[in-house]
Amino acid sequence: MKKIAIIIAATALALGGCNKFLDEKPADRLLEDEAYGTLNDLWLNGVAGLYREVGGNANGTGLQGTVRGVYDLNTFSTDEAFVPKRGADWYDGGVWQAMFLHNNASADCGDAWNYLLRQVLACNASLEHIDAYAAAHPNDNVAPLRAEVIALRAMFRFYAMDLFGRLPLFDSSKPSTDELHLQPRSKVYHAIVDDLTGSLDLLSHARSNYPGEYYGRITQPVALFLLAKLMLNVEVYADDDWTDGKRPSGKDIKWTVNGETVNSWQACAIYCDEIGNHGYDLELSQSACFAVRNEFSVENIFTIPMDRHLLTNEFWNLVRSRHYKHGTALGLEGENGPCATRHALEVFGYGTDDLDPRFYSTYYAGEMYDLDGDPILLDDGTPLVYYPDKVELDLSDSPYIRTAGARMAKYEVDLHALKDGKLSDNDIVLMRYADVLLMHCEALLRDGGNDELASALLNTVRGRVGAHGREATLDNVLDERLLELAWEGWRRNDLIRFNRWGAAITDRPSLPVDADGHTIVYPIPGETLTVTGDPQNPGF
Repeated sequence: MKKIAIIIAATALALGGCNKFLDEKPADRLLEDEAYGTLNDLWLNGVAGLYREVGGNANGTGLQGTVRGVYDLNTFSTDEAFVPKRGADWYDGGVWQAMFLHNNASADCGDAWNYLLRQVLACNASLEHIDAYAAAHPNDNVAPLRAEVIALRAMFRFYAMDLFGRLPLFDSSKPSTDELHLQPRSKVYHAIVDDLTGSLDLLSHARSNYPGEYYGRITQPVALFLLAKLMLNVEVYADDDWTDGKRPSGKDIKWTVNGETVNSWQACAIYCDEIGNHGYDLELSQSACFAVRNEFSVENIFTIPMDRHLLTNEFWNLVRSRHYKHGTALGLEGENGPCATRHALEVFGYGTDDLDPRFYSTYYAGEMYDLDGDPILLDDGTPLVYYPDKVELDLSDSPYIRTAGARMAKYEVDLHALKDGKLSDNDIVLMRYADVLLMHCEALLRDGGNDELASALLNTVRGRVGAHGREATLDNVLDERLLELAWEGWRRNDLIRFNRWGAAITDRPSLPVDADGHTIVYPIPGETLTVTGDPQNPGF
């Protein structure tokens, strides 16, 4: 039984869908006088509901699973995947093509900003309840619960800082106008690192992805994963002027980790090692991470819990990508939208003798079959065939308007899913150990040492799927991150760190808008600037 899932469902502490984060009343305002009588009450009514909002079921909500939010901004703006215009389908005022062409002012990013800042507000409200409880019950130990909420807030701030650069750093559930002023990216970055490192020793060592008391919660391995990401992206996140063509050096930025002074790359490697020390390992098969019942994966570190009967979190990515007829043949739904870029096909070796073994577990390509093994037929009686290399950003005049592009196939299809396939039982994977191995490899390369270990880490990931060995170089690591982590929401983060955000690819030339670097972040929504009087991010 998914204990934490039942608890979260029972509390029903959902936040609303208002577009302005300041208009939201924090989730745990109900039952002010009765809800916090015991430490267990404090958890149930002051903290558990925060985790409901890691996933979502409406536009712009959740870290992954829905549409027009964090995941879309991090995926369909990259060389990994996009949403082509298919005649009248998937145009929506040009929002999807704007993402891919880095026209960020038209990329519909306001929902993601409001969602993430609402979660910060809710975490602050929870901390206020915890502090009030501590004052009234001085003999109860609230420190672990407080550390957990601070680390959860740090995660939401991490995603917001990654997308938008500058953030307000308010610590209240009712921030004043002064507290809403946008802070420099480096200050936000250091605040997130400080919150995570300060919480680390108080967090449970439990596996967050396993059903039980800590299922879906922030535990020490989750915080270590975030710290590794923060160290690996230090040259991006510690840079307050991302339009001047210069970045600070990761080697020059020092940290104290386990009592030792180390540079950022060394810190990343330490955090990756510590995650391994918690017992995480690669699954024998990559597909096991994304199976319908993946709650006991030895590889997954942090997931969005899914249960079609107990929870309202939804997963729309498979539904959005597959053809209408493909969805119908599975007894589910298809919306015929997102697909792989031609650049992704090149990295996978599509059409060559060196096709990566992960291609057909990552994408639907070629002729499709129904549950009985018969070809799926289109309206004209011809078989449904996906043509990966026929994809273009605008397919309106193409004979492959409905069938171009390799489609998302990474998650096992839950044939018992509800709501046309959106309410499934595959937990959504946000963090897993293969990423840790690749981060460790990259950190070693950037630090300029231990090439033998770096190659061993890279080829451990490749060897799991039967791919041939490769030398550990930064170029090979970037390619491997696409091969291993496609559709998992990290590609934008990777391209920016590797200075490849504006690089020309098969599907898109080098864009003039990317020349000064301002498009590595999204613009701050106007209603926030109206309140604070702060200037917009450069270039918008």
